Amino acid sequence: MASIHDVAKEAGVSVATVSKVINDYPDVSEKTRKKVNIAIELLKYQPNVVARGLVKRRSWTVGVLLTVPFTNPFVSELLEGIKTALENSGYDLVRLSTRFDDPTYSFIKHCRSRNVDGVVVFGEGRENASIQELVDAEIPTMFVDTDMLGKRAGYITTDNANGISMSVKHLHELGHHKIAYISGTLGPAVANLRLEGYREGLRECGIPYSTVYLEICDYSFDGGSKAARRLLALQDQPTGIVCASDMSAFGAIHEIEKHGLRVPEDISVVGFDNTYYAEVFKPGLTTVNQNIYSIGIKSIEYLIAMIENPAYSPPVVTEPSNLVIRQTTAPVNES
Repeated sequence: MASIHDVAKEAGVSVATVSKVINDYPDVSEKTRKKVNIAIELLKYQPNVVARGLVKRRSWTVGVLLTVPFTNPFVSELLEGIKTALENSGYDLVRLSTRFDDPTYSFIKHCRSRNVDGVVVFGEGRENASIQELVDAEIPTMFVDTDMLGKRAGYITTDNANGISMSVKHLHELGHHKIAYISGTLGPAVANLRLEGYREGLRECGIPYSTVYLEICDYSFDGGSKAARRLLALQDQPTGIVCASDMSAFGAIHEIEKHGLRVPEDISVVGFDNTYYAEVFKPGLTTVNQNIYSIGIKSIEYLIAMIENPAYSPPVVTEPSNLVIRQTTAPVNES
């Protein structure tokens, strides 16, 4: 196996010059840099990542904190985007486990023990003291769907309010006036913004807002099913239901069909996420697309920018949302 000394001999330069090229020092001419890189390729030299990390004070790893189950299709698509962004970046990924229910546990110490250069966080809100500690520690961090901002922390999210508002207006255009909403647990910014979008959509359509048509669940299939069950028990059932996630929409559709009703002939349903399953589900789910894969890619791109440039301003990114119309919405059944 070739050593750094072999590379230096092949390129006709000093070991120090080879080290400078490997670590991207600017004070090396392009001609010399090219000679060294040719020697590295010819000898198939693999730089010592640990030594490189000591020079640059980096581990070349980023951590990901996910407290949402991996079975959630949002998580799998987000991770796929993260994986794609990391492939040619030189960084490796480590999943960070948590013990937030342990009062002696320190997430910051955990990050430092893993020596990660930065962190992507999804599924934890600002109410978690460990998350605020992470921001205060100035470890480069990108939050997904959590509006946390700090000296070295930014976040990326979707235009949540507009996505839900579009869903309400779509149902209204189909003749629906009794439009219910199955929300995520209120408190986190995403859930609050989506509820705001529901209310704004009703307002623009001239439909009064009523808490009778509001149900709250945990974005899951089971949560959507239970919420729909309560809505179907109303004397004046809704003819359209907007859901804060695809999974809760699938649960709602399952419950509607258990009650002997049809989607969309009797009740129209809209989801939010546009996960892979939205397209293959039968009937195909009308849903708000938030391009989860792209969010995964960009979360890493912005994180690496923060890691490699301490002066880089943490970004606040809002990705556009759009409505994907499939087979779970139809004109209101007047009968």
